[in-house]
Amino acid sequence: MKKERLQSKVNRAMKEYGMVKDGDHILVGLSGGKDSLALVEFLGARSKIFKPRFRVTALHVGVSNVGYKSDTEYLKGFCKECGVEFIYEETSFEADRATRRSPCFLCSWSRRKVLFDTAKRLGCNKIALGHHQDDILETLLMNLTFQGAFSTMPPVMAMDKFDMTIIRPLALLRESELRAHAEERGYRRQEKNCPYEKESNRQAMRSLLEQMERLNPEAANSLWSAMTNVKPEYLPRTTGER
Repeated sequence: MKKERLQSKVNRAMKEYGMVKDGDHILVGLSGGKDSLALVEFLGARSKIFKPRFRVTALHVGVSNVGYKSDTEYLKGFCKECGVEFIYEETSFEADRATRRSPCFLCSWSRRKVLFDTAKRLGCNKIALGHHQDDILETLLMNLTFQGAFSTMPPVMAMDKFDMTIIRPLALLRESELRAHAEERGYRRQEKNCPYEKESNRQAMRSLLEQMERLNPEAANSLWSAMTNVKPEYLPRTTGER
């Protein structure tokens, strides 16, 4: 998979959805996985183009009480190669046995809090996350199946409560494209050995999306188009009476 083709799709997503403006300072959530590594690489390259001019900083959040560590020296070196500043912060969480909040939720929430706090401290106005098109479509299917809502993770989302905007520059890239790119670039895999990791609804939605694509190879494109092709006149409407 040619890097130039993927970079072009990232640039198109940023333009189509109005993700960046002159003077933006973007904080990238760098987990160490292939998606966040690609995000650093593509954003770093795009930031060197004259217009619009923006700054990129990458943050890796370590969690002290889970059973694996990322290779921070590798991540730091990778960011330097991409011309992106690297920052490391550490957090932890306590397993909540009194409620239904899972350790995975608490871990994610803790890391996300550090991400927002660091963005505010650095004066960033945007946070870039490494969600690709498959992630967005799987979330759409999850929300339809479990929440009864036609919604997903949008490419751009203003967080008014935090005075921050979330952007997802990989929104037009499929996971298969990113996997091939990671292999070509020789991204170093971060070993995971999390005691809380298990099967999830997201994995079930991934399988469902694969089944849909076996029925129709264009199913992902159709789902993506459906999100901007809603026809209310052909959907149920209540009168408000009971």
